[in-house]
Amino acid sequence: MAERASLSTGERSRGRRAAILAAAEAVFAEHGYAAARLEDVALRVGIRRASLVYYFPDKRALYDAVLADVFGALRIALEAAFASAPLGERLGAAVSAWVRFVGARPTLVRILLREIADGPPRPGEPSPAAHARPLLQAAEAVAAEGQRAGFYGPIDLVHLGVALAGATAFYVAATPALGADWPFDPLSEAGLEAHRQTLLRIAGLLMASPGEAVPTPAKDGR
Repeated sequence: MAERASLSTGERSRGRRAAILAAAEAVFAEHGYAAARLEDVALRVGIRRASLVYYFPDKRALYDAVLADVFGALRIALEAAFASAPLGERLGAAVSAWVRFVGARPTLVRILLREIADGPPRPGEPSPAAHARPLLQAAEAVAAEGQRAGFYGPIDLVHLGVALAGATAFYVAATPALGADWPFDPLSEAGLEAHRQTLLRIAGLLMASPGEAVPTPAKDGR
């Protein structure tokens, strides 16, 4: 009986922690790190600030946990994309995974844009850079391997990645705010699919070896 009670307590604790992280992710996306308050997060969860501090001692720890959670989920999505595609198709699969992830979890790009607007973090403050770096290194390694194998042309992979990621960040965060008179819903499944196909076409044009035919974007979700 005691073991069952302990397990139930552990499950409740994990559920409460997950709820805090989800609420905090939304608050940081809306207000940025500097303006966000622990009280705002606690209010969304329906708990007192003291209860929140039991799980995360201060705002810095909470923000770092949010970054670890969202970038950790993105890393899982990208690793699955790399593992499921042949070498010559891995970057295209990663682009698709990125668009789908951000379309489902747009708070990521809003947090990043808040960081840009707020300027460089002060010493000791958590930053997305540390959490994003392993993802960028993994993508660069896959791209470099594809170049050595002759699948991709000689292009600066860092600039390509920034261009593609930035295009999606603007599309997801800014397009809905530019007005409601678009002929489509930017964040709908169809809107995100059209954006994904555009990015794949751009990536194909930029990464094709000289004289090579540009690959047609896949329609099956790859």
